[in-house]
Amino acid sequence: MKATQFEFRIRLIIIVLLYALGFWAPWTWSAGHYSPPATTAWLALSTWLARLDWLPLEQATLLVTVLAILFGLAGAALRVWGTAYLSAGVVHSAAMHGDQMMAAGPYRYVRNPLYLGSVFLAVSIAILMPPSGAVVFLVAVGLFYFRLILGEEAFLAGTIGEAYLDYKKRVPRLVPGLRARTPPSPARPEWITSVVAETLPVGYSLCLAVLVWRYEPLLLIRCLLICFGLSLVTRAFLPKKKAAATA
Repeated sequence: MKATQFEFRIRLIIIVLLYALGFWAPWTWSAGHYSPPATTAWLALSTWLARLDWLPLEQATLLVTVLAILFGLAGAALRVWGTAYLSAGVVHSAAMHGDQMMAAGPYRYVRNPLYLGSVFLAVSIAILMPPSGAVVFLVAVGLFYFRLILGEEAFLAGTIGEAYLDYKKRVPRLVPGLRARTPPSPARPEWITSVVAETLPVGYSLCLAVLVWRYEPLLLIRCLLICFGLSLVTRAFLPKKKAAATA
């Protein structure tokens, strides 16, 4: 079930295609023609909570909105934190790296903070998709991230060996521990470079927090596309150095 080296190299393309699938949801097209979705997961989830008599519609909408913001900000924070320690050059590299162990920053609490951050961000963005598109997207992207994790774990176990296996036993895969599970390894975080490298999650989560109160999904989708475009531009200026640690 683990992802291949080829899938890892083209992971950005695959993830973009999964996002596109969620937004367009071609199985909802009528007579083979695309038409804008009648509703979004944002409205559908709020309406569902209201119909269950859990909350009035206004409060249900507010709850879904606040949760989307929190997921977006948490995802951005994890991505920036993890990239700061692992380095942008490694995070966005087409190849897997495993010269030494990384057990600093968030990697003392969870083995895959970057993937966890990506999942949180995906949940935040999914509210803008058609309801069925959001469900298919979250299942598909979750499975793909899990396959990438398995692929990286196999690579690191084979490259680093016993040190990684010991780290793997101590630190949980995706559910962060409340306390550090391993002594820190020497590492100096690169915060500015990390924020630039994570333009997409940082930019989108901030746009969401500021603009979501207008309740205009199309506006937020445009912001998402702009942030994605900016992230592609910033990648060209990121340092290409190969860090000596990954996990």
